[in-house]
Amino acid sequence: MSARARFSHGLTALPVTSPLITPGFHHITMVSKDAVRTLAFYGGLLGLPMVKKTVNFDDPGSYHLYFGNEGGAPGTILTFFEWPDSHKGHWGVGGVHHLALGVGDLPGLLKWKRRLIDAGVGVSGPIDRGYFTSLYFQDPDGQVLEITTTGPGYAVDEAPEALGARMIVPPAQRLPGGRDQTAIADSVHAAPVPDITDDMRLEGIHHITGITNVMERMGDFIEEALGLRLVKKTLNQDDGKTRHFFWANYDGHAVAPHSAWTLFDWPKSDYLARPGAGQTHHIAFRAKDRGQQEAWQEHLRAMGVEVTEVLDRNYFESIYFRAPDGMLLEIATDGPGFSVDEPLAQLGRGLQLPDWLEPRRDDIERSLTPL
Repeated sequence: MSARARFSHGLTALPVTSPLITPGFHHITMVSKDAVRTLAFYGGLLGLPMVKKTVNFDDPGSYHLYFGNEGGAPGTILTFFEWPDSHKGHWGVGGVHHLALGVGDLPGLLKWKRRLIDAGVGVSGPIDRGYFTSLYFQDPDGQVLEITTTGPGYAVDEAPEALGARMIVPPAQRLPGGRDQTAIADSVHAAPVPDITDDMRLEGIHHITGITNVMERMGDFIEEALGLRLVKKTLNQDDGKTRHFFWANYDGHAVAPHSAWTLFDWPKSDYLARPGAGQTHHIAFRAKDRGQQEAWQEHLRAMGVEVTEVLDRNYFESIYFRAPDGMLLEIATDGPGFSVDEPLAQLGRGLQLPDWLEPRRDDIERSLTPL
C-alpha cells in the first residue's frame, strides 16, 4: 500500500514504503541580524558550545555560526546566517513555528525558567504537554524557542508498538481553560542560576514544529521522502481544535531522539511564513554518507521532487529540496565533521574558511564584525 493510500485512510502509522529512513535531524538553520548578539544569547545565556565560526559559503560577507554538543554531533546543531539588513520574519504556512531543545527533567527546566527570567527574557510555562513539559520564549530576533523535558514520552496514552494509531484528544487539564495558571506562574527555581548546572544541559533538538495547509500531502511526503513515521495524532493544546501531528524515526517500539517533526494543520490558509530574521531558513535531515545521500537524491527525483546537485559545505555535503507546503529542506551527510579544519579542543575559536575562499580572507575578515 502506498503512503498516499495510507493517508486517504486516516493517517494510520503503518510501515513506510521508502527504503531510506533518516535517523533524524542533522541541523536547523535560522536567520540572525546580529552575530554578536546571537553568540551572547545562544553561547552565553543558553550555554551552547560554538563549534564553528565561518561564513555563508553562498554569501561570504556574512557570518555562519554553528552551535552544537559533542563537537557538533548531528541532531544537536543550530546554525545561524547573519543578515544584518534582513527584515523581520514571521512563522506561517511553510515555515517553522518553534524549535524545541531537550533538557533532562523538570528540576532542570525550572532552573532554566529562573535563569531566563533573571536575564530579562519573557518566559511562558512550565506547561504540561503530556508527552513532555515545556517553557516557551523568544531569542533576540524573535525566533520562538521551547525547552522541553525529554519525558515521559509519546507512549503515555498509546502502546509503544502502536504510536499514531488513533486520534488523541487532550484532557481538559492540558487545555488553556483547565490549567492552574497560579501554579504555573509559581513553578520556578527558588534561587538565581548564574551558572548552567549539569541537570540543565541542553541535549540538542527535541522536536521542530511547523505549520502546513496541506497536512495529508505533507504526511505522504514525510513518509515517502524521509522514511519518518506517524507517531502521534492529537490537537494543538493551546486551542483544542487545530490538528497537531507528529512524525519521527520510529521502529515500532521506540522513537529515536532528535527526530520528531510536528505540524500544525491550517487547511486552506494563505498566511505564509515570511522569511527573515527570527525565522528558520531550512531544516536538515541526516544521511550516513555520500553514497546514501546520492541514493536519496535519486529517490527524491523519482518522486518528482526537484532537488539540487550535491554541494560541498566543508563539514558535510548537502542536497536541497522543498516540501509540498514550501518548506526548504536539506539532507546532509554526517561527516566529515567540524574537526576537519581545527582541533576538537579549539572548535569555534578562529574564523574558518574553505579552501576556495582562503584567497579572499583579508577582505572577508574586514567585512565582518569581530566576535
